[in-house]
Formats: sequence, structure tokens, C-alpha cells
Amino acid sequence: MDVVIIGSGNVATHMSMALKEVDNSIVQVYSRTLDNAELLARKVDAEPINDIDAIYRNADFYIFSVKDDALPDIVSKMPPTTGVWAHTAGSIPVSILFPHKRIGVIYPLQTFTRKREVNFQDIPLFVEGESDETTALLKTLAETISQYVYILSGKKRCFLHLAAVFACNFTNHMYTLASEIMGEEDLPFHLLNPLITETVAKVAVMDPYEAQTGPAIRYDEKVMQKHMELLNDSMKKDIYSLLSRSIHKTHQ
Repeated sequence: MDVVIIGSGNVATHMSMALKEVDNSIVQVYSRTLDNAELLARKVDAEPINDIDAIYRNADFYIFSVKDDALPDIVSKMPPTTGVWAHTAGSIPVSILFPHKRIGVIYPLQTFTRKREVNFQDIPLFVEGESDETTALLKTLAETISQYVYILSGKKRCFLHLAAVFACNFTNHMYTLASEIMGEEDLPFHLLNPLITETVAKVAVMDPYEAQTGPAIRYDEKVMQKHMELLNDSMKKDIYSLLSRSIHKTHQ
């Protein structure tokens, strides 16, 4: 397949490299900043461009992998092309790519960091097209880079993305807060690694509800009050209190 990548961030980088590895041809990489386009283009043997009017018009796929709020502006400036247009966002509808006729989504359910390698074959990809034909084309492309490809409606994809924010982004922020607490007492964060590893391992084989432990589930007020006294930040206190109440209410 001939593919044009619009964007040069984390998702664009990992997806274009995965596509290249299985012999899809990355024709061009577009970024508003030419240096960014060149950085990714070198990795996938593509032409770097920062002029949207210079887009190759006859590719099989045009994958838009940019920040959500930048997508409408880029789409509005895209010249007419052949091929399927698809974005990679979790909560943006397919219709954002109108008025192009063949449009869809390839949404990778994973957290990406530019310098950390991932095995794309293990990443679930969720596809949606404006027609059965486009959906089938996107599914075919997705299956070249992942063994887990699913057809999912835009509405359900939004709920999937919401759940992912709770499971990934919010959880990682808890690690950040834990790291701050440890750092204030000159304790290394890596002491928590076995606990984190086991927590993740448990939810891979059992329902998270059943895996819940800690003082909030039994509402141990003495322990919880002691924790609140140790916190010297009002926002951390609010987060601790709100999460504890949520855990207790869930398990009453």
C-alpha cells in the first residue's frame, strides 16, 4: 500500500514505522514543521513536506495523526486526493474528514512515547469506515501491522477512549503523585515497582473489582485520617478523599 502520513508525533511515528516494516510504502510525511517531518521521514524512507498543497494525490491511504484540535484545520486545507482518509483519534467522529467521500478511523489502543519501542502486532486497532467497502479496506491495512483488529462504531470508540483515560492516563498520574510523595521523603520510586507490577498482573487475569485492596475498601478511618494528615497538598487531599469514597461506595 502507498501511504501518506499527516503528522509526526508519537502515534504517527510508531504507526508509520510499523507500516514500513511490513512493506507498505510511506510516500510522504507531512508536518507543519519541516524539521519534524524530516526526522520521521528519514526513518521510513519518505519524502518530508511542510506544504499541504504538495501532498501526493494518488496514495492508497492518508493517515491523519495530529492533535485533535488541529485536525479540522488540516482537513479543511487538504487538496482533493484519491485513496482513503483515516484519522487515529479515539473521540473524534469519522465525519470530521468530510467532504472527502472515502473516510474512516484506525484507532490504536495504546500509550505511545517516541523513544520507547512497542510491538505493534500486539496493539489492538479499532477501525470504522463510512461504508462497508472502506471499513474492509481499513481492516485489511490494519491487519498488516496488528493481529488484533476490530470493527467498532464511533460511539463505542468514544466510550473505549474514555475508559482508556481512566485506565492509563489517570493511573499514570497517580504514579506521578506517588513519586512526589516518595521524593519528599528521599525514598526511591522503584521501591513501588513490585507492587505496581503485581497490581497490573492481577487485573490481567481477574476482574478489577475483585482485585481491589487497601484501607478504603474496608473504610479504615484511622489509617485514612493518618494519610490525610501526612499530605501537605490540598489537591492531593481532595484526590485521596474522593477516590477513597468512590472505592468504599463501589464495594459497600
